[in-house]
Amino acid sequence: MADISAAPVKRMPRGMFREMTRNTYAITWKELKAYFTQPMAYVVAVVFIAITGFFFVDSLSGPLPLANLYGYLREIRWVLLVLVMGAVLTMRSIAEEQKMGTLELLLTSPVRDWEIVLGKYIATLIFFYALLLLTMFYPLLLKIFASPDMGPIWTGYLGIALAGAMFLAIGILASSLTNNQIVAAVLTLGILFGLWFLYLAEGFIGGLPGSAFVYISPRSHYDALVRGILDTGSIVYFITVTISALFVATRSLESRRWR
Repeated sequence: MADISAAPVKRMPRGMFREMTRNTYAITWKELKAYFTQPMAYVVAVVFIAITGFFFVDSLSGPLPLANLYGYLREIRWVLLVLVMGAVLTMRSIAEEQKMGTLELLLTSPVRDWEIVLGKYIATLIFFYALLLLTMFYPLLLKIFASPDMGPIWTGYLGIALAGAMFLAIGILASSLTNNQIVAAVLTLGILFGLWFLYLAEGFIGGLPGSAFVYISPRSHYDALVRGILDTGSIVYFITVTISALFVATRSLESRRWR
């Protein structure tokens, strides 16, 4: 009987791995330069910080302000802001390439479709996380002047980071389906709003189907993290939907090779 354990294991050539990494890095760097060299990026950053700053002040301006950020992180306005940010940041990612005719050059170059999708996604994710990092000033400020429970704050920010990653992936998917940036933005918002408010279906359907709709909606998963519950199921949910959206976006891009 042959010794199976002695059979050689096929590994990816190092040169191929370096090439894939280099291609993804090149696309990511190109997209980042496009973000940080355009005035619009700084306008978006200023507006984002101003709005989140208003949310922070408003959450502590009640008659009995608490030394935590539960109201600030749980605000539906925060999620709506991230929804809009997801649409704004991703609407040009692939749709603009199609409109300008540069997508054909990418598709005919020695770059794989998933490298294009991943490179553009990483760039938007870095930009979004850079903006999110600036808002860490608020919990730092609260830490200086009070003694908050930092656990729910960190899990809340984790929820925003995971939800934002998922929203951006869906935005990339929507952008791959059209060559019009406005259509891509509207399609992104439509998908995200539909998913977010899908939990309302439980009140009309009930039973197992209603529970399924609640699970599909990111609302319950986000709320759990904001309440300080580090639920691995919620983390797996966000990661799974993110990967699935990027996978479908890659397939959408591949289909253009045969058109």
